[in-house]
Amino acid sequence: MSSHSGAVQPPAAQHARPDGRAWFVLAILCFVYVLNFLDRQIISILAKPIQDELGITDGQLGRITGLYFALVYCILGIPVAWIADRTNRVKVLSVACAIWSAATLFCGMARTYPQLVAGRLAVGVGEAGGVPPSYAIISDYFPPGRRGTALALFNFGPPIGMALGVAFGASIAAAFDWRAAFISLGIIGLVTAAFVWFFVPEPKKGGLDAPAPVQAETAGPAPGFWGTMRMFFTRPVLLLTALASGAIQFVTYATLNFTTLFLMREKAMTLQELALYYSVLLGVGVAAGMFVSGWLVDRFGQKSKVAYAIVPAIGLAAAVPFFLGFVWAPTWPLALLFLIGPTFFNYFYLSPAVTLVQEEVRPQERVLAGALLLLIMNLIGLGFGPTWLGMMSEWFGKTNPENSLQLAFYTLTPFYGLAVILFIWLAHAIRKEEAAKAVET
Repeated sequence: MSSHSGAVQPPAAQHARPDGRAWFVLAILCFVYVLNFLDRQIISILAKPIQDELGITDGQLGRITGLYFALVYCILGIPVAWIADRTNRVKVLSVACAIWSAATLFCGMARTYPQLVAGRLAVGVGEAGGVPPSYAIISDYFPPGRRGTALALFNFGPPIGMALGVAFGASIAAAFDWRAAFISLGIIGLVTAAFVWFFVPEPKKGGLDAPAPVQAETAGPAPGFWGTMRMFFTRPVLLLTALASGAIQFVTYATLNFTTLFLMREKAMTLQELALYYSVLLGVGVAAGMFVSGWLVDRFGQKSKVAYAIVPAIGLAAAVPFFLGFVWAPTWPLALLFLIGPTFFNYFYLSPAVTLVQEEVRPQERVLAGALLLLIMNLIGLGFGPTWLGMMSEWFGKTNPENSLQLAFYTLTPFYGLAVILFIWLAHAIRKEEAAKAVET
C-alpha cells in the first residue's frame, strides 16, 4: 500500500539496509528518549517520599503528573513540530533535551507544591520537542519495511526509562533523598543535549522514500500548517489511530503513575524491593511488548496494514484478566506476577500506531503528524488518566481509606474495552481505504 503522498517506493529504498550511522543515531535517540521518559516519570516513581515531605494528596499527584504536564506538553508539541519540519530537527531535539533537563534539576530544589508544579510545567515545555522530531529523523535513516522494527527499538526508551527510573530513583532516594535523584538526572540530560547537538547528523528529508527527481512532493515546498492539520483530522485512519491509542494510554499512564505508590502503600513493598523487582519487570516486559508488536506489524503489515490495528486489539484484550489479577492480588509478589501480563500487552499499540502514521503521510509532514498523534493520545491518556485515578482514589478514600487506590484501579477496566473497539474500527477503516486505492489503480 502506498503512502498518503502516492509516491511509489523505488526498489533501492524498499530493500536498502541501514548502515552503521543509522544504528548509531538510533541508539543515541533511544537514550534521549530514555531520559525524556525518565524525567517525566521520576515524580511518580518517588511519589511516596515526595508526598511525605511536601504533603501532596493523591488528587494533587494525579494533576501534576497528568493534566498540568499534559496541557503544556501536548499544546506546545504542535508549533515545535511545525518548526522542526522546516528547520533542523536534530537541533530542535537538542534544545528540547536541554530545557527539560534543566527543569528536572529545578524540580529537585522545589520546597512547595506550587514550585514543583512550575518545574513540571517547564519539563513539559522541553519534552514537547523530544519525540516527534525523533520519529521523523528515524524515518529518514531507515527505509520502508524496516521502520516498524526501528521505531519499536526507539520505543524501548520508555521501558528502559521506567526501569532505570525505578532502579536508579528508588536506590538514590533510599540512600540519600528524592531530591538527589532529580538533580542527578538533570545534569546527565544537559550533557546529553550537548552531545546530540555536535554528533548527530541531520538526515535528508524523505531521502529513503524516493529519488528526489521522481518524488516532486518531497522536492517541492513544505506542506502548510493548516493543510497538514486538515489532512490529519479528515483521514479516518489517522484520527482513529490517535483516538484508539489515547484510550489505552488512559490506562497505561494512570497505571504507570500510581503503581509504585499502590505497591508501597497498599501492598507493603519497600523502595529497595521496588528498585530490584519492579524495575526489572518494567524494563523487560514493556520492551518485549513493544518489540514483538513492531516485529509483528513489519511481518504481517506487508500484505495489509490491517495488522496495524489487529495486533493492538488482540494484545489489549489479552491484558485484561492479568490487569484484574494485579489489582486484586493480596500481596506484592503475587501482584507483580500478574503485572507481567499488562506490562507486556499494554504496549502493543505504540509501535504499530507510530509506524502507521509515519508511513501514511508525506516526509515533510512527519514531525507535525507525529506531534498530532501525540497531542491526541497524550491529552486523553497522560492528561486525564492519572488525573482520573487520583480523583477516584480520593473519592474512595472517604469510605475505604485502606484500599482506595485498589478500588480506583478497577475503574480503569472499561477503557480497555473502549480501546479494543476503536482498534477494530481502525481495522475496518484501513480495509476500506485499501479497497478504495485498489479500485483507483
